[in-house]
Amino acid sequence: MLVLGAFYLIIGATSGPLIADTARTPEDTLRKRPKAVEVSDWYGRRLTIHRYVAYSTLPVFAAQWAAGKRLYDESRAAPTWAKTTHRVGATYLAGAFTVNTVTGAWNWWDSRSVPQGRVLRTIHALTMIGADAAFSYTGAKLSEEAERSQEKRQLHRTVALSAMGVTVASGLAMKLWNR
Repeated sequence: MLVLGAFYLIIGATSGPLIADTARTPEDTLRKRPKAVEVSDWYGRRLTIHRYVAYSTLPVFAAQWAAGKRLYDESRAAPTWAKTTHRVGATYLAGAFTVNTVTGAWNWWDSRSVPQGRVLRTIHALTMIGADAAFSYTGAKLSEEAERSQEKRQLHRTVALSAMGVTVASGLAMKLWNR
């Protein structure tokens, strides 16, 4: 910048009044060249895995809701399919959320220097970590307590459905606005 200022002073001194030449118009300003941003070759692969696993959770959420409703309404008298479906679904979701947390966090870190969509990616990452925590609390702590207490059963249901809602809303936001 100092070199450019000296250059303009020399030009201004030889071609006319100094004040007229040092006043710059917007057309004269130098524009910054866009910064090239690179992400790893694996970014796209992880993103593909992340998306497929995320889409696969939607039917599992539906099955969990159906089985969970039967368990909530009938408790120990619920049919065997509901108990089995709920346990298998919970196990699948634990694995799917683990895969998506790893791939999502890795891609979030890999794209940290990409300014486009950074806020949306960060909000998505934080809400999904919150949903991870809610699902973990629901499965690890509340599942056993829900078998013995109506109050804990209701809390289990509320936390699980809230985490599902946050997950779907956050995923939908990424689908719609992450361009």
